[in-house]
Amino acid sequence: MKPPWQRLVERAPAILAAGVDQPVPSPCNSICRMDPVTGWCEGCLRDIDEIAAWAQLPQSRRRAVWAQLPERARRARGEPVAPHQVGQS
Repeated sequence: MKPPWQRLVERAPAILAAGVDQPVPSPCNSICRMDPVTGWCEGCLRDIDEIAAWAQLPQSRRRAVWAQLPERARRARGEPVAPHQVGQS
């Protein structure tokens, strides 16, 4: 069974390729449980601050969150993180 955030990872390239004038959708998929180890929602891989501030975040910051989702997914699966990615959320 695929993790709930897998579709988000698959959608991320299209979201990021959309024009900067296009609104950036929320990655929420209504599976709202915070992972105590990573601090990310098990459904959308955002942290609580990103979730709480989403409605007020500028489109550029929303894009930045979407850009982080593939790396967060790798970390959530327990895959090794490349040295240049250490410390990135």
